[in-house]
This record gives sequence, C-alpha cells and structure tokens, in this order.
Amino acid sequence: MRRVVVTGMGAVSAIGANVGEFAEALRQGRSGIGPIEAISTDRLTVKIAAEVKGFDPKAHFTSDKLAMLDRFAQLALVAAREAMADSALTIDEDLAPRCACIIGSGGSGLITLEEGYRRLYEEGKHRVPPFTVPKYMNNSATSQVTMEFGLKGPAFSVSSACATATHSIGLGFHMVRSGMADVAVVGGADALITMGHIKAWEALRVVAKDTCRPFCKDRSGMVLAEGAAVFVLETLESAQKRGATIHAEMAGFGMTADAGDLLSPSVDGASRAVRMALADGGLAPEDIAYVNAHGTGTVANDATETKCLHEVFGDHAHKLMISATKSFHGHSLGASGAVELVATILALRDGLIAPTLNFTEPDPECDLDYVPNVARQVTVDAGISNSFAFGGLNAVLALRRFVG
Repeated sequence: MRRVVVTGMGAVSAIGANVGEFAEALRQGRSGIGPIEAISTDRLTVKIAAEVKGFDPKAHFTSDKLAMLDRFAQLALVAAREAMADSALTIDEDLAPRCACIIGSGGSGLITLEEGYRRLYEEGKHRVPPFTVPKYMNNSATSQVTMEFGLKGPAFSVSSACATATHSIGLGFHMVRSGMADVAVVGGADALITMGHIKAWEALRVVAKDTCRPFCKDRSGMVLAEGAAVFVLETLESAQKRGATIHAEMAGFGMTADAGDLLSPSVDGASRAVRMALADGGLAPEDIAYVNAHGTGTVANDATETKCLHEVFGDHAHKLMISATKSFHGHSLGASGAVELVATILALRDGLIAPTLNFTEPDPECDLDYVPNVARQVTVDAGISNSFAFGGLNAVLALRRFVG
C-alpha cells in the first residue's frame, strides 16, 4: 500500500480565518466562544456560540456565485482555496480524473432551509428563491469544490453527525493509499447558527450557557459552532517528486458503530475505533504521545472518552497529552473532525500542543493529562484524533510526524 501525506491545509473557524491565525490562537490560548451575533437571542436560552466573526462573503465570491452558496459551502470553498494554494498542486487533464473530493457536512444548508421556511410560514410568501435546492443539498460543498478546481475523480459527501469530517478524511486517505485515487481533497463544513437549530439543541439539554470546559468536574455541556477545514492528501512519492511541503503522514483510520443507544456513547465502540486506527497504521499504543479528544464538555462524553483511553492505552494513558480544542472553536458538528485535525497536525509538525481551555477542578472520572489552560512545546512523533458521534458512529485518525 502507498504512503499518504498531507500537503495542503485550510481552515476557517471561530479562532481564525486561516491556518496561521488558528495556530496562533491555540498558542495564545485565545477562545472564539462568545455572545451570538448572527441572530437575535431574545427567544434563546443559550446565547453563546463559536461563530466565524468578520467573514464577508462578498470579499470571496461574486454576487452570481453567492446566489448558489449556503454559508457552509462558502466556508468550505474558502478553506479549500487555502488548502489547494498551500499544496501548490497543479490539476492538469491527466491528474483531474484521479482526484477524489469528499467534503462532509452534518447539517448542510440549514440556513437556506430555515430562511425558506420563514418566508413561507412567517411572511406568507408563496415561493422560495430558485436556487434553494442546490444551496441546501448535502453535497453542495463537494460539488462546488470539484467545479472550482476541476476535480473529476470520485466525489461525494458524508454525513455522520459529529464524526462526519473524520469519516470523510479517512475515506479519502484509504482511496489514495489503495490506488483508487492519486489525490484526495477532503474535509468538513457546517454553519448552523440558526434559531431553529439552537432551539433543537436546547431541548436536548447538553449545551452550555457560559462556556465549554471539557473534562472538568463543573463542565456543563458543549458550545455550538460553525467552521470548515479542508486537506489535500497525496502519495508520498508524488509529494516528494514535486518537492511539496509535507505537513504530516496519514498512518491509520478506524471506524465503528456502537449499535447501542442513539445518544449515550459507548466505551466499547470508541475503544474499537481507536484500536482499529492504530492497527491500520502499524502503531502500538506506546507510540502515541498526543490525542486530540472529541472532548465535547458533556458529562457522558468526557467520562466515556477517558475510559476509552484507559482501556486502549493501559498505563501509557497517563503519559498521553490530551487536548480538547472544542474549548477554543466550539463544536462545529460535521466540521469538527476536520478542524481538530488541523490542531493534531500542528502538534506533529510544529510541536504545538494545544491546551484545554477553561480548565478548573478536575473530575475524578477524568484523571488524565488534558494540558490545562496553557499550550506546550513538545516534539510528538505520533498522535490520534477522535470523533464519536450521536448515533454511535465512531471515527479515529492516526498520524505520524513526517521526517524527510
């Protein structure tokens, strides 16, 4: 099987308009969680989120193009542009049919749908804008990225709740490794800060009203977010031949289903996914130094993930450095795994170990090293990124630091 490396990264999140700003926020411990500005909060109990502030669509797209783009696709395209520019990859007529594209989304064009419903039911109008369907389609971001860059290989969209982006990236990785594709442009995007969506999450009672404090005794839930991250994956041989900058090596991918409860996480399902990722990458538990945790800040998820790490890593679990970067950029649902992979790659490439922000009193059930509040500078040779979704769908990526 072919070795696969990351040669391009792009990100748009609550803590930065690009990867450089994202990295600096992690280094400084600057969170993007704050009062909601995009919509009125008069009828909301939850009044905070991690929004992409200052994003001006007109600075990136023409008016004709914007008519076809929901906000989640806008974010995906901007992240893809950064990733493609970072990779310096030339897509010619020979390579185009060998380029896969998988951009996942958990909620896709929910802003477009909600606006359409508002026009129909609140304003009493008899029609919605003509491009409503192509704007809200789950595959809209994937299709827009393929068209912008001329990617003519396998292309589709994945939707698996909070594991969406990690599934998307893992599938693209396996496509390149197996030879189904030579390049994969992969990631996730979501933009779901709407009245109806936040009201739905309020009903579940898992959303914090102040901030996200994963693994703490006084944690009170997750914080909703928006964002996107996209990566360019290609073979090591191709990257070296063209002199590309290599950010990290993709090592392994594991995915499982709990086949249990729709909302309650399973230690068994999560543990099997981690073990599969390690086995797929030829890594022993002792090889892993860093974990980017799913770490939502909910009572059940954080305790379950800690038990998972104990089960898989044994005594070595206490030597792991664990970041819950949702304390920075919130939970962007279908984009989260991609945004968190940026942090994982920064740990491997730059030795930047992001802290878990807002850390207060440790929870006795969460007894590992969560890198509380202050970033570290440590050389890391291998790490994993966890995504454990509602519906019991688990996905884990394992990566190695690339040494040329």
